[in-house]
Amino acid sequence: MRADVFNMNGEVVGDVELSDEIFGIEPNEYVVHEAVVAYLSNQRQGTQSAKTRAEVSGGGRKPWRQKGTGRARVGSSRNPIWRHGGVAFPPKPRKYTKKINRKAKRLALKSAFSSKASEGSLFIVDKLEFEAPKTKAMIAVLESLNAPKPLVVIEGKNLNVEKSVSNIPNASCLTVGTMNVYEILKHNSLILTLGALERITEVYS
Repeated sequence: MRADVFNMNGEVVGDVELSDEIFGIEPNEYVVHEAVVAYLSNQRQGTQSAKTRAEVSGGGRKPWRQKGTGRARVGSSRNPIWRHGGVAFPPKPRKYTKKINRKAKRLALKSAFSSKASEGSLFIVDKLEFEAPKTKAMIAVLESLNAPKPLVVIEGKNLNVEKSVSNIPNASCLTVGTMNVYEILKHNSLILTLGALERITEVYS
């Protein structure tokens, strides 16, 4: 499989061979789903907390005698049905971490890459370079590629590119080391620099 290589003006300046092992497989939907669920679960902090009736301050004395008042029997003013009472089944701090096997994670990424390639939503750019962060210049690049809602993947940290993308609605920029299945599928287009493509091919082949 070969793909066109574009410059920052959207002009075709060559082509590059894509690894069938990464960009030409049949996507495995089950593994992709597993990877997305694991990613979203691992984003949760799990710090939510509320108090049970045992933890709420007060409520040590029986509000009124058991019988003879005409009112419902009650032993504490901190029971869950009372105002200022505790919560019956409160959330407590917990871990939402989900683990996914390394091979499954790699297969999910390959499935996401192959899905974008088969849809024609994969764009290879020879380089992305800006002298300073410039949102307007980045928008011009995206418009020349006709790449809606894009995820830009670069080889390594590049603050000028990252800041140029950050102000564009529905666009994101990640490095090869931080990209994930969820972000790839969340965006309509995937833009890879040649450096990023070489790195992906080196790591996942």
